[in-house]
Amino acid sequence: MARTTPAGGRKDGPVTLALVAQRAGVSAQTVSNALNSPDLLAPRTLKRVREAISDLDYRPHQAARSLRTRSSRLIGYGVHPTPTGLSTPVLDHFLHALSDSADKAGYRILLFAAPTGTANEAERYGELLREHSLDAFVLSSTFRGDRRPGWLQKRGVPFVAFGRWSARDTADWVDVDGAHGTAAAVDHLVAAGHRKIAFLGWPRGSSVGDDRARGWREAMRRHSLPVRELRVQSLDDVDAARDAIAPVLPGVTAVVAASDTLALGCYRALRDSGRVPGQDVAVVGFDDSPAAGLLSPSLSSVHQPLEEVGRACTRLLVSRIQNPEAAPERVLLTPELVVRESSTAPLPGR
Repeated sequence: MARTTPAGGRKDGPVTLALVAQRAGVSAQTVSNALNSPDLLAPRTLKRVREAISDLDYRPHQAARSLRTRSSRLIGYGVHPTPTGLSTPVLDHFLHALSDSADKAGYRILLFAAPTGTANEAERYGELLREHSLDAFVLSSTFRGDRRPGWLQKRGVPFVAFGRWSARDTADWVDVDGAHGTAAAVDHLVAAGHRKIAFLGWPRGSSVGDDRARGWREAMRRHSLPVRELRVQSLDDVDAARDAIAPVLPGVTAVVAASDTLALGCYRALRDSGRVPGQDVAVVGFDDSPAAGLLSPSLSSVHQPLEEVGRACTRLLVSRIQNPEAAPERVLLTPELVVRESSTAPLPGR
């Protein structure tokens, strides 16, 4: 494509770094710094170079740039089968914020399939490092005994974990305080007069699920309420949740669920027995999924600040890339209870 040079002539072929430098009135090294180390430039100079890049639609050749800077400007993120507690629509908010904040920092997110718990998962990371020269990784679905953090640390590869359940003392991580969320749900229900509040969660051993169960248990004890035989376990499946919670429902007036999927199972169990969610038994979910506001009655649910999680992951990761020897940084974000119809009806019998 023909391009117009700053002098008004025409130039055939791709726009080069030298042409950008000529347009901006700076050296080629200054343009290189603007692309690779923008913090080295004065704001006014950086603005002028970026305007020239935009005007000329300059696109640096990624392979040549990687050889020159030893940086691909790529961050890897492994997409696992729907993580427990994060439905796909909810996870989309995190991925959008992660991609957007990475883009603003001059990086791109490379998504790849990464089944959780497979013996060869570390090999997958090795392949990506060899074939794409990734600069760093964002890990999610972390768990106790997770091998990925140690594998990456041993090789000096920067990473940040979404989840605090592995390498707690030696890695950067960002997480949401699930215990705070379920405790807030219990406090809300107690304020409405409920005293028999069940918890519908995942089987023990899930780090995220156990954290949410802990918040329910500690809040119940803080209010001097019983918890014995009120914790119910289920896979994150609507039908499984319906079957698990059904035997407990006659003896409670409220249920706190570890996910909106489990809460929907509770809705079905109540309707199977001729009762109405939100009127006969209050229900609170977790995740504030798009379906929560569409259910009838609309579902009270704990909202996770996943957009903030995505931005924090990028911030910590860029900081780690720039300063590999810095002390680990941890960010624990507070979720918010969104109250809707499923927990606002008068307590039965009042």
